[in-house]
Amino acid sequence: MNTKLFSPFTVKQVTLKNRIVMSPMCMYSSEQQDGKINDWHLIHYASRAVGGVGLIVLEATAVLPEGRISYKDLGIWSDEHIAGLKESVRLIHQNGAKAAIQLAHAGRKANLNETPVAPSAIPFEGMKTPKAADLEDIGRIIQAFRDGARRAKEAGFDIVEIHGAHGYLINEFLSPVTNHREDEYGGSADNRYRLLGEIIDAVKAEWDGPIFVRLSANEYDPKGNTLDQYIDYARRMKDQGIDLVDCSSGGVVPASIQLYPGYQVNLSDQIRSQAGIATGAVGLINSGLQAEEILGNERADLIFIGRALLRSPYWPYEAAKEMGITLERPTQYKRA
Repeated sequence: MNTKLFSPFTVKQVTLKNRIVMSPMCMYSSEQQDGKINDWHLIHYASRAVGGVGLIVLEATAVLPEGRISYKDLGIWSDEHIAGLKESVRLIHQNGAKAAIQLAHAGRKANLNETPVAPSAIPFEGMKTPKAADLEDIGRIIQAFRDGARRAKEAGFDIVEIHGAHGYLINEFLSPVTNHREDEYGGSADNRYRLLGEIIDAVKAEWDGPIFVRLSANEYDPKGNTLDQYIDYARRMKDQGIDLVDCSSGGVVPASIQLYPGYQVNLSDQIRSQAGIATGAVGLINSGLQAEEILGNERADLIFIGRALLRSPYWPYEAAKEMGITLERPTQYKRA
């Protein structure tokens, strides 16, 4: 049986063996609060590679210590992080998958003792009031993403994803709900995009491989960006050389979101067709047949799987069985 889900996908010089991506999901497991990889991370990610995933995206990894969501987040703000990240990449590669890392800054949603930084001094509900970033702060953040890209390259990652979603710093600059600035980084859509545009350029200065960007293309707020605005942003990213938009939603404001299987797929579909850029679909995609329908109808190019891979590291084998496909298994498991 020919399927899209289990067909290869090539982006620049990187070929994924299938279209199944482990979505970045924070593990909050850096027990020493130093941002370093530990045994939990090594086992967690490698097991999904053994399970047949084509691409593993490591969780939101902070480019600055004050850019963590929590003190237990992974970090890439220091060269001391490279060795642990490199070992995780080695194990992922050894077990047949490609490795990506999501470079992130939490902005006003940093739940730390330090005062968070954001585009404007507007707190997320129930959290600290952030400092409105000055130009020096912005320059430091852009440089931190560039340094993070260099360290990701040294660690051997295949793909870098920039976290522009879920109400974290870049998303805060993009959204008129959270960006009330009156300088060149606020006001118009052009100005609100400026930080992301400069971060993309900074990452590209160090990184010549594929670059993905995760967006929250529905902000669930009538004062927020529309899908049409995110389609425009996706066109801009394509012009800057971004290879794929990872289409998520929410996080800018507290919201009651109506959840159902594939509830975000329309975002991927519309951005793909109207911006002419490859997309990833994510959000309650639980079965192989559901994923195949999305790909077969050209609503996305990759399928990002989150919670289903937390429930089962071997979800790709379950999806294949559902579709009547036999996947090659690790030699050690063949007698099963």
